[in-house]
Amino acid sequence: MKIVSWNVNGVRAVLKKGFLDYMGRVDADVLCLQETKAHPGDVQHVAWAAGYTPYWNSAVKKGYSGTVIFTRVAPLNVTCGIGSAGHDDEGRVIAAEFADFFLVNVYQPNSQRGLTRLDYRTKEWDPAFLAYLKKLGKKGKPVVFCGDLNVAHQEIDLANPKTNRRNAGFTTEERENFTKLLASGFVDTFREFEKGPGHYTWWSQMMNCRARNIGWRVDYFVASEQLRPALKRAWISPEVMGSDHCPVGLELK
Repeated sequence: MKIVSWNVNGVRAVLKKGFLDYMGRVDADVLCLQETKAHPGDVQHVAWAAGYTPYWNSAVKKGYSGTVIFTRVAPLNVTCGIGSAGHDDEGRVIAAEFADFFLVNVYQPNSQRGLTRLDYRTKEWDPAFLAYLKKLGKKGKPVVFCGDLNVAHQEIDLANPKTNRRNAGFTTEERENFTKLLASGFVDTFREFEKGPGHYTWWSQMMNCRARNIGWRVDYFVASEQLRPALKRAWISPEVMGSDHCPVGLELK
C-alpha cells in the first residue's frame, strides 16, 4: 500500500496550484492532507481524482486547521478526533481502520511564536495523543500515523539547529516528547532508510529558503515497530510545489 501525506496550507489554495494533477499522478492508495482550512461544503464542486473517497475532519473555527483522508481502499471504519473534547475542536486527527493496521492522519499543534502554546502542546496534547495511539494499539492491530508533527526531532532534521534551539518545533520539551513516543514502540520510517542530513519538508517562505534548502523536517510517517519488516520505502518529495510543506510518503509491502 502506498500512502502519501501533505500539509497543503489550505486545500482551496493548493487546488489553484495544480493539486488535482498531482493527485492523479502520484498514484497513492491513500492520500492524507493536513491544514485543509476548509469544510467539505467549501469544495463540494471539486471533482477529485477517480477512485478516491474523502473523509473530512474540519475545525469548528472556519478557515483553520483540519484534516482529510482520500482513499481508494475502502476502510473498515473512520473516526474523528482522539475522544477528548478539549482537543478535538480543531479537526486535527482522523483515523481509518484497514484490514491490517490503523492509519492516523494528524496535524499536531504548533507551539507558536514566543512559545505561547508550548505548555498546551507538550503537557496536554502530546500525552493525550500518545494515550490515544496506545489505545488504538490495544485493539490488536499496528498503527501508522502521518502528518505535520510540528517538531524537528534531531539536529539533522533542520538546517540551523543552533539558532533555533528555543524556537517552536525545536524546543527540548517537544523533542523529548517525540523521543518518548518513539520509545513506546514506534519507528520514524524515513530514518529507517535515510540516516543523513539535508532532508526537509518545510521551508520558510522568506529569504528564498526553499531554493537554498534551508528547511525543517517536521512531516513524518511513524509506524508501530512490528511493521518494520513491512516497510518497503519512505521518501520526501521536495520537488512538489504548492505549499510551504512538501509531500512525504510510505510504502508498505
